[in-house]
Amino acid sequence: MPPVRATGRSRRSAAFGTASEGGRARRVSAIALARADACDAAGGGRRVGKVDESAPTLFVIPAFNEIDNLPRLLSDLEGRPTLFGEGSRVILVDDGSTDGTAEFAERYSGQVPLEVIRLGTNQGPGAAFRAGFAAALASSDREALVVTLEADTTSDLDVLPAMLECARKDAELVLASVHGGGRMLNVGFVRRTLSRGAGAVVRLALGVDARTVSSFFRVYRVSLLRLAHSHFGEGLIRERGFACKAELLAKLQELGAVVHEVPVDLDASRRVGESKMRVGETLAGYWRLVARSRFMRDPA
Repeated sequence: MPPVRATGRSRRSAAFGTASEGGRARRVSAIALARADACDAAGGGRRVGKVDESAPTLFVIPAFNEIDNLPRLLSDLEGRPTLFGEGSRVILVDDGSTDGTAEFAERYSGQVPLEVIRLGTNQGPGAAFRAGFAAALASSDREALVVTLEADTTSDLDVLPAMLECARKDAELVLASVHGGGRMLNVGFVRRTLSRGAGAVVRLALGVDARTVSSFFRVYRVSLLRLAHSHFGEGLIRERGFACKAELLAKLQELGAVVHEVPVDLDASRRVGESKMRVGETLAGYWRLVARSRFMRDPA
């Protein structure tokens, strides 16, 4: 099995154990336990303190026309009550949906603590994450963990406990990594190629040490986001499209963040409807990132 990978200024950890053959639930459970152990063994680079078990978990979830997926996502979260300790909640950022996504979320009266932020018009994931992070930082005056994920249910929540444990122990940012031991299932050739190509370009051009650079599924420490906002201000996320996640990762590693990757499978068959990612716009976003990086290195 592949190791949990410590990136940035951390070294690789020990490999984790063999999964059982008795069904996916047992396989995920065994891997999750091993991932947590391996994350504990990872080290190197700067050291960060542990996060208290009582620290709240704040979910920041951008959503654009996800009326067919949002009920299933909330149901998935309802089935994991241990994720919602005191002060924990979901911050759903509606990015100008026209299909009733925001209205459904505002009418929701289930067990998940849910806050809805409306952007009014569709502005892209970059604006949605800016708004969601601002809300998370404003509501947390102590250390907390911020989970970002897709609203379309393609994120594998079975892996989240291991990611949270990793973030509590010695990582400031944990990436769910389909290219670091995970798999892309039922994903078209174009998107698969774009994902791998984006990773290669970002690693080469921006000096990012990570295998998966664009996934929404991550866990951040609030203290890291606060440091980044203090350092970069409104320029922390400039890209409006899907390249914003690679941009944010590059800037956090520039600050010396301790970053780990946890293998995860992304299964596009869980999504109802088409992906919101537009290939042309996303490619343009990556090219802007590269151009800005070159300009900053050589203003002449």
